[in-house]
Amino acid sequence: MITKIIVLALYVSILFFIGIFASRRVKSMSDYYLGGKKMGFWAVAFSARATGESGWLLIGLTGMGAIAGYSGYWVVVGELLGVFISWQFMAKKFKRFSDKYKAITIPDYLEGHFKSTTNNLRIISASALVIFVIIYVASQMDVTGIAFESMLDIDYRVGALIGFAIVLVYIFFGGFVAAVWSDMFQGILMFLGLVLLPIVVWFSMDHGAGITAGLNAIDPTLTQIMGRSEDGWMNLFTILGFSMIGLGFLGSPQVYVRFMSIKSENEIDKGKWVALLFTLLTDAAAVTIGILARIYFTQEGQDPEAILGNTGEDVLSMITNEFLPTILVAIFIAIVLSAIMSTIDSLLILASSAITRDFYQKIFRPDLKDEELTNFSRIVTIAMALVALGIAILLYFLYPERQIFWIIIFGWSGIAATFCPVIILTLFWKGYTEKGAIASMITGFVSVILFKFVVANMEGIGPYFQELDVLAPSFLLSMIVGFIVSKMFPSEVIETDDSEIIEKTGE
Repeated sequence: MITKIIVLALYVSILFFIGIFASRRVKSMSDYYLGGKKMGFWAVAFSARATGESGWLLIGLTGMGAIAGYSGYWVVVGELLGVFISWQFMAKKFKRFSDKYKAITIPDYLEGHFKSTTNNLRIISASALVIFVIIYVASQMDVTGIAFESMLDIDYRVGALIGFAIVLVYIFFGGFVAAVWSDMFQGILMFLGLVLLPIVVWFSMDHGAGITAGLNAIDPTLTQIMGRSEDGWMNLFTILGFSMIGLGFLGSPQVYVRFMSIKSENEIDKGKWVALLFTLLTDAAAVTIGILARIYFTQEGQDPEAILGNTGEDVLSMITNEFLPTILVAIFIAIVLSAIMSTIDSLLILASSAITRDFYQKIFRPDLKDEELTNFSRIVTIAMALVALGIAILLYFLYPERQIFWIIIFGWSGIAATFCPVIILTLFWKGYTEKGAIASMITGFVSVILFKFVVANMEGIGPYFQELDVLAPSFLLSMIVGFIVSKMFPSEVIETDDSEIIEKTGE
């Protein structure tokens, strides 16, 4: 225990040092929220991936690998496609437009794109951000408590409080710069830990005839890449549910503010390969860790829930304690915290920007200068973190059997379904209008709740939509509604890629 605490203290000290060092660069609102738009490709790529993955990668995806078997690799396929499309086809355009609009936040970008004369778009987008970001942050704090409890034998509530304090201190001082630099440090830890662990486990196991034979001995359905059910439609919906998680990379604000912050479009070309390699190796490694744990900790005829739990979320803790010496277990605890903290810091900065700039400054106090709001931003960040911490504690008491994989995906899906269709259509369709964007956001926001709590519980189709989950159908509906409303209420002017204005006759 002493070794683990020493390593954890060293890890926290590095984060605090990053926060203090980064604070020297915070002289304006742009510095606090975007690092002055001077970030390099290494930092942005690692930060975007670490933020996009979160504790879901180490706790959730390893557990899903143990439960799902080979079909869990569809998550890897979906995420890899999402990251590639985002960096290859969207990032440069988004960077170009956001610079032109002098945007600091996503609502800034949307208002600048549509040349909005009202605050409706800003209010709706900022409100959606705050609601789903708080849910997402709460789920990450929940993972923090679980990690401390399973890996350090520290009470869940104490662990959640420690994680809350750590992340708040360094982003309080350093803002976005501290978040990005710490994300890079934490992303490197995640990458090395995840890639090396399955190699160590494989060579330490008595793996006999191999992974496939080991899984077949436990349950032959674990080796079925197209799904474990005898119902073909159920398998299709399961595969879609896993692979469509990657849709969230096509415009989620917590990822796309990184593209705003990068210093040039040329850096995006370089960062793309870093992001793709990170995604491929870490996601595949996480699923593989879960599969190896399933083989090692269960035998033919045994109930996996009795050993791994019904969610598999203790897999990482079990396998590191079984195969690694104490010092490396301690480092892995820091790696788990890295995955969690790298997402919490980015989301808190995002939520803070929505309240501070998009509500307080732009709507209620437009007379205030950016420089005057930095301290207010820090207060808002603390308030957001406290609300999220409260929700995490409630989840712990009210839903003890919750599955972290899908709770985190719910927050991720809410943000993605609300914003990704809007970002895509603003980049690629000249006919998209402000009313269409508002309709898209409202549809995406409401659909996530509808599919999660209504459709998934309906008799007959409910189980299929439970497997599909909420992101894909909500995303599709948001796109369709945005298209229809834009056609019904066309704008008088449309902005083209080369920034010229074309007159359009209203219908």
